[in-house]
Amino acid sequence: MTRAALPVGPLLLGVRHHGPGSARAVRAALEATRPQAVLIEGPPEGDALLPLAADERMRPPVALLAHAVDDPGQAAFWPLAAFSPEWVAIRWALAHDVPVRFIDLPAANSLAMTQAAEREPGRDGGGEADGTGGADGGVDGEPAPGCSPGHAPIDPIGVLAGTAGYDDPERWWEDVVEHRTQGGEAVDPRAPFAALAEAMTALRDVYGDGGHPRDAVREAYMRIQLRKAVKEFGDDIAVVCGAWHVPALGTRTTLAADRALLKGLPKLKAELTWVPWSHRRLARHSGYGAGIDSPGWYGHLFEAADRPIERWMTKVAGLLRDEDRFVSSAHVIEAVRLAETLAALRGRPLAGLSETIDAIRAVMCEGSDVPLALVRDRLIVGETLGEVPDTAPAVPLQRDLTRQQRTLRLKPEALERELELDLRKDTDAARSRLLHRLRILAVGWGEPATGRGSTGTFRESWRLRWEPELYVQVAEAGTWGTTVLSAATAKAGSQAVSATALAEVTALAERCLLAELPEALPVVMRALADRAALDADVGHLADALPALARTLRYGDVRSTDTAALGEVATGLAERICVGLPPACTGLDADGAAELRRKVDGVHTAIGLLAGTVPAGGLRERWAAVLHKLAARDTVAGVIRGRSTRLLLDDGRLEEDDAARLMGLALSPGTPPADAAAWIEGFVGGADGGGMLLVHDERLLGLVDAWLAGVPADTFTDVLPLLRRTFSAYEAGVRRTLGELVRRGPAAGAPAATAAGTAAPGFGPGLDEARADAVVPVLRLLLGLDAEGAEGAENAMERLGATG
Repeated sequence: MTRAALPVGPLLLGVRHHGPGSARAVRAALEATRPQAVLIEGPPEGDALLPLAADERMRPPVALLAHAVDDPGQAAFWPLAAFSPEWVAIRWALAHDVPVRFIDLPAANSLAMTQAAEREPGRDGGGEADGTGGADGGVDGEPAPGCSPGHAPIDPIGVLAGTAGYDDPERWWEDVVEHRTQGGEAVDPRAPFAALAEAMTALRDVYGDGGHPRDAVREAYMRIQLRKAVKEFGDDIAVVCGAWHVPALGTRTTLAADRALLKGLPKLKAELTWVPWSHRRLARHSGYGAGIDSPGWYGHLFEAADRPIERWMTKVAGLLRDEDRFVSSAHVIEAVRLAETLAALRGRPLAGLSETIDAIRAVMCEGSDVPLALVRDRLIVGETLGEVPDTAPAVPLQRDLTRQQRTLRLKPEALERELELDLRKDTDAARSRLLHRLRILAVGWGEPATGRGSTGTFRESWRLRWEPELYVQVAEAGTWGTTVLSAATAKAGSQAVSATALAEVTALAERCLLAELPEALPVVMRALADRAALDADVGHLADALPALARTLRYGDVRSTDTAALGEVATGLAERICVGLPPACTGLDADGAAELRRKVDGVHTAIGLLAGTVPAGGLRERWAAVLHKLAARDTVAGVIRGRSTRLLLDDGRLEEDDAARLMGLALSPGTPPADAAAWIEGFVGGADGGGMLLVHDERLLGLVDAWLAGVPADTFTDVLPLLRRTFSAYEAGVRRTLGELVRRGPAAGAPAATAAGTAAPGFGPGLDEARADAVVPVLRLLLGLDAEGAEGAENAMERLGATG
């Protein structure tokens, strides 16, 4: 790099956003020059928020959040990490009592411009505004639709680094700019910025606006603000901005020309605040100065004043030890040596991230990328979540949410974690209500998860993870109310009125009960009654009933009055019992499979209803419906098989009758595809169908005999259906079934080929005497009585006598 002349006039400090090398260079330049004012690329509406950066409770990474007052979902972020040059400049100015201001295009304009662009025909309205225009590789400039080949989107520092043979732009900055010396002495702290400005000028001569025409508007506004600052403070000013903008800010233009570029810009009313950010979010390729793949590594480089590689390897070793991997101090020493050797071989003055990764993989991970993935996730990217003081402006809903988070000890965390709740405890019940209310408000902090313990109604499991974007969701939800309760109530009522499908209203009723919204329930109930009365589609009724049944079940746990829900649910169940049999005829394969799932849902729901409301013989009427479905030849095979299985499980169908129905369904006159569908309905899924075949060799014998008799020309047609049926079984069940089929009937015993014929080792019914022999042993083990060892011993003898 040729030697560049030191700047005259305002000091333009072109930086790489979120770069530790840039941050250190900015700090050194500010310390050396002691400017009278500091200007920073960012929205000027944030000037009033800058003093909060000096608060001890403000811990980066943080971000300026701007959102449209009338449309909070229209938002933009300006993230800042501890190693961001802008953050370093802000903290330096506040610490030295030097005026500091933002000079970029106002958020009111940038948000309005983004909104207008999204409304243009052919533009994709998705994506997040970032405050500067998008992912830029670190120095600004965003890809624009329809860029010409000569002005393609570029990462300027990436271009310079690639030209020099570097694969890491930040390493190039460290090696070539920050570590550059002349005559064995460190250069003037301003010299690296002068050299970088010279390089950026050459790049802009070639690439123009770099693929983002909006830069011209932003740079015109920044020049106007720079002129104002010069009039107020003189030339002794430092400007911290993306290096790409330095040539434009140093260009001599007229005030009239710059104002002409700004004429007619759209504008909207915007509000700004500070919000916590995360290293993980910095690593995503969207947002201000994005493209930062290794924020944890950058943070380490910025914080480690000396011996950064040794300290880094020690961190890695500690992480791997916590995961029970054997890593000693010798591993650390060898990894450091290898990283430094690789740097020397690659011609770099210091080891960088690529050298440390290679050394860690070889020395500490034994060549495996599996533990290395953990290092990438926990250290290279990192889990740091910033903090913002309570004095920062916030919408009322955000303040109420923050208060509840503290009261319930639910601290937002960037790392995903599991939360188990016992609803019998007041604190856990309150946590559950909060999380359910946030789900109604579409604030996706928590998602229900499958618990590791009890599956009863007293337990809930959640998966929590706080993302910075949730602050925008909270701001959007703030249009419904000032507290979480009032906002959730208002939104639930609105959804109930606007819902068009019965299933939507029943699901909403369930969510309202879980969230404990007593004022919303009457509105939801009126909408539910209206939709239920008008909807005659049995499929819609079947979709709606399970949610109502679950709601009634949860009502018992949460001490909620659900009498009105019970009446509606019972009415739906009655109508399903009447309309379901005709609906199950004349179905194609897809329709039959869908209705089979609805039958399962209704069966479970009626079981719940029978225990929560005065069902008045509802179970018996449903059993009669299942008997009809199981016996009618016009009903699809998968539904007939499922109905037979449900009756058998409930004890409403004798085993002999089930075997008879299976024998009819698998008779030679039944098309193989229909027979396979019946089998799928009867033993398909992971709900114990495999164990049924394991313990009832009569049924297994029927299936085996039918399968062996399927003609070869149709076997390939039914094979996918059978594979889908049996693949749902656990490996142990499949293995046991295979052994039973391979073994065949016991030697000398008749084969179980006719319905009702007992297979070897199986009687036609339950052996009650043998079953009763177990009772004394169980009572003794459970401590239910004082029968003593004698009764247990006699019971064991009876068991032994019966085989």
